[in-house]
Amino acid sequence: MKNVFKYSVFSLLFMATLMVTSCQEEFEELPQPDEQQTIMASSSTALLIEKTTSNDGSYDNIVDGASCFALNFPYTVEVNGIEITIDSREDLHVIEEIFDAIEDDVDVLEIIFPITITFSDFSEEVINNKEELRALAEGCIEGGDDDDIECIDFVYPITLYTFDINEQQTGSVTVNSDRELRLFFKGLDDDDLISIDFPVTLELYDGTLVTVRTNAELAAAIENAKEACDEDDDNDYNDDDFTLERFNNLITECPWLVNEVQRDAINQTDQYFEYLMNFTEDGAVTVKDRLGNVLNGTWSTRITDHGVLVNLEFDVLVDFNLEWFVYEIEPGKIKLYAEGGNRIILRSVCDVYNEDPNTLREILRECAWVIKKVKNNGVEIDRLLGYEFKFMAEGVTLSNGVNTSTGSWEITTNAQGRLVMALTFGEDPNDPDRLDPNPNEIYFEWLLSDLRNDRLKFDIEGTAYELILQRVCEDAPNTPDGDVLEIRNVMMGGEWIVAQYKEGEMDETQNYMPFTFGFGAEHVMSITTGQTGVTQAGVWRVLRNSEGKLKVYLNAGVEGDLAELTDDWDFDDMTKDEITMEYNRIVLKSYNDTNASYDVLVFEKL
Repeated sequence: MKNVFKYSVFSLLFMATLMVTSCQEEFEELPQPDEQQTIMASSSTALLIEKTTSNDGSYDNIVDGASCFALNFPYTVEVNGIEITIDSREDLHVIEEIFDAIEDDVDVLEIIFPITITFSDFSEEVINNKEELRALAEGCIEGGDDDDIECIDFVYPITLYTFDINEQQTGSVTVNSDRELRLFFKGLDDDDLISIDFPVTLELYDGTLVTVRTNAELAAAIENAKEACDEDDDNDYNDDDFTLERFNNLITECPWLVNEVQRDAINQTDQYFEYLMNFTEDGAVTVKDRLGNVLNGTWSTRITDHGVLVNLEFDVLVDFNLEWFVYEIEPGKIKLYAEGGNRIILRSVCDVYNEDPNTLREILRECAWVIKKVKNNGVEIDRLLGYEFKFMAEGVTLSNGVNTSTGSWEITTNAQGRLVMALTFGEDPNDPDRLDPNPNEIYFEWLLSDLRNDRLKFDIEGTAYELILQRVCEDAPNTPDGDVLEIRNVMMGGEWIVAQYKEGEMDETQNYMPFTFGFGAEHVMSITTGQTGVTQAGVWRVLRNSEGKLKVYLNAGVEGDLAELTDDWDFDDMTKDEITMEYNRIVLKSYNDTNASYDVLVFEKL
């Protein structure tokens, strides 16, 4: 009986072994699973794999401003009034070209809805309007970043196996793309077990191939690569390809100011901000700090399959000593990056360094210069919009048409050789021989940061102040602008009321019903409350700016409802009365960054 029992038990065990063997023979042969080679779908290693294979939504940030999803091709957009169809990534460069066609204008992009978007897990959703898209974009991480890992990629194909809780193989799949691998993980439950058929090859951002043979090696490779490159998840879009020759020519063409420095993930910008770097063709680089001290070094470049690398070597500026990946060139700017949280951003200063001061002096004397913009920490200071500088041999005046301040001016250079415009209204506080202090005196040294014949841009060293001046040659008899003269004459031809004022979709016309506007000589705007009410003065101007756009500057002050009218408006249209055939309606527009739409101001003649 015992023998029969033993035989029966042996037979059952033998049959069970055959059954298990026959089941596993239906799948590929794989190593015996163990704890090291099998991972749960919810493990940290699996999460790293998901992030590495997630859909990158940052390539179309020029359109949607969000890196956690991308728009599906094809779709249609209107760019600065031009309608184009986007069928591929290459078409995004068309948007960039339109944006770059005119510097410092307001670039407006409108998406034609409905559209379909794809999220990081490759799921899709139809979006019917701008509000729905904006709500999803706001859900992305601030600054455009996303959770995906872009500095390392899998090399396909890859085979994976699934197991039950007893670690018995239940299936296998071979994937050939990030999408297939990401969708495979998306279909798993948190407690599902999987195994990868090692070895697996991955490719780093610089083309280096990495081979891993265990889950631990795979996790380490991805972790080490997470911060190895700049994923460019912000909304910059000038990520053009460029050759070694183009880069070498560009970097030696002009001096460069240091705008940003990060070393080992520590921000060092304050230490090196606006150091001046001058690269020469013989491989030398000269750096001037803000005090004018000279620091010498060398530079060299080489090309790889993934772009240009530039090597910097200094005895003193050790934070610059690396081989940097040139990951972006855009107009007037170069961005360098190196593994480990290292970044340098340089800004070109072709026109403002080592120029003859007489050149700028003559440019300033030729015509009047109107204040287009004053900024502090990126915030516009509207109080001075439209004020006019006149630079003369005997001094300078600043006027709003009613009040005029008189002062002195000089063009010099700072310790770095950059052009400086020194303005004094009242006595110079740095003059040891000056008389009793004048509490109303103003003295600024404005560093020139952009020089053109019809527009000048300055900043104050060590501060966040910025000044932009627009050239206005109203008295030039040989170059009259007929459009400017016509609009100006129409506006001066009577009194006007606000027929409409809209901020986006919000109509606020009623706030301006009590006011009557007059546009007088010397650019003085009179604003009267009621028929016999108080009249206050403002500034108005009609001009054609450096980009060729007709502009109407209105400065109605910075307080109350009238402050909303203070802006450099785009001239949109002017229409005639059907009976008198005289112009009696003027339409102005201004793009509002806050609500991503146009403000509309309509004047009608009384």
